Amino acid sequence: MKSRPIVEKNNLHPRNQHRLGYNFEELIAVYPELQNFVMINEHAIETIDFSNPQAVKALNKALLFAYYGIKYWDIPENYLCPPIPGRVDYIHYLADLLASNNNGIIPQGKNVQVLDIGTGANCIYPILGNAVYDWSFVGTDIDEKALMNCEKIIKNNPQLMDAISLQQQIKSRFIFKNIITAEDKFALTICNPPFHNSAEEARKNALRKISNLKLNAKNSDKAVLNFGGQNAELWCEGGELGFIAQMINESVNYPMQCLWFTTLVSKKENLSSLYKILNKVNSAEVKTIDMSQGQKISRILAWTFHSKNQQKNWKFGR
Repeated sequence: MKSRPIVEKNNLHPRNQHRLGYNFEELIAVYPELQNFVMINEHAIETIDFSNPQAVKALNKALLFAYYGIKYWDIPENYLCPPIPGRVDYIHYLADLLASNNNGIIPQGKNVQVLDIGTGANCIYPILGNAVYDWSFVGTDIDEKALMNCEKIIKNNPQLMDAISLQQQIKSRFIFKNIITAEDKFALTICNPPFHNSAEEARKNALRKISNLKLNAKNSDKAVLNFGGQNAELWCEGGELGFIAQMINESVNYPMQCLWFTTLVSKKENLSSLYKILNKVNSAEVKTIDMSQGQKISRILAWTFHSKNQQKNWKFGR
């Protein structure tokens, strides 16, 4: 096989270990099953079929094993299989956000507690945040099956046992309510919100991705499942804007329990409405951090109710 030429992905965070792309020889060495999915594309370069859920899952297993010390990772059929480079980028940018309040030093260790909203079946943000910065996480979701899978991942990776706890959100109309308690002290909340208004909109988006990958019709149904995910992962009433608006309005009730509330925002046109809501709830500071992975452009929206002085005096841990 022809080795993939080393082309640095400058759009990824400077600390992202995946800026040089995938070294399939090294990945196959630690996870031999990946060999079954590596192929040569029309440019005579090693790659995988990213429309094949099993191929993407195998790549993720290899990356998590090689770079993050995860010996076991799996997800149920038809659940979202997250791209590792993009997910860890979010973690790195949040580390920079915390460093901005900490004399430029990234706080590390289990005293840095993070709340992951909608952790899904993959548990990817807690895994990466713990592996890279040793942070501790509470992962929440409305999907019991997803949380059961996360529990299996945690139990099969002993280093995660004391670092990640899980909590089901019983009432789907709430985000922070019934999750954050008066005693909690989260440095961050993190969220990759559902961004479609309906299942049909999610399916159309999947078909657009299929077209971009130039897949044939025979493989389209499998690809839709790969990109589709579960309902709670990709769509909700009100879509991305409605979900984040709810998150902002609820965050008002927990101003001192969290230093920074954050979420991904995939649709740039939603920002103006979200800024208005943040102004209405009297947030002390709002930051928008641009992210880019390949053709996908996204951004992190972060807000806090702490003044500059309160931010500097924040003490990590309970």
